[in-house]
Amino acid sequence: MRLEQILKREYIEDNLQAKNKTEALAELSEMVIKGPLKLDKLQIFDVLQQREKLGSTGIGDGVAIPHGKIGNLEELIVAFGRSRNGVAFDSIDGKPVHLFFLLLAPENCTGQHLKALAKISKMLKAGGFRKKLMDAKSNSDLYKTIIEQDETCLL
Repeated sequence: MRLEQILKREYIEDNLQAKNKTEALAELSEMVIKGPLKLDKLQIFDVLQQREKLGSTGIGDGVAIPHGKIGNLEELIVAFGRSRNGVAFDSIDGKPVHLFFLLLAPENCTGQHLKALAKISKMLKAGGFRKKLMDAKSNSDLYKTIIEQDETCLL
């Protein structure tokens, strides 16, 4: 699986303004509805909040991978947001989250959903990649950085 197939340029935001988890999930939901697919922001937000109730998707090292399944979705969607100030997100290490990969999947798409989560997690283990994401100057630079890392990360 290549992220280039499921991460659209319009699903990238280099300057998230959220200060807490609820605001971050709302802002990420807003990003996705600006894309070409006709999705319901409240449905996305609700799915993400329900998933967070099971345990934080803040995986540490300044990273969160909020994710969920949407009934009327036909394809995987990946979005990326960066917060320069950091967001209080109940991360497992207690530190603020700066880098958000949002993953939305169709309800009947477990295999692809898990492969995408595994790939993103593997990519984010590289500290150099996280630094490049923080140092990127624009949405375009962020997209390029993610796609380049994806090409080096076989899964």
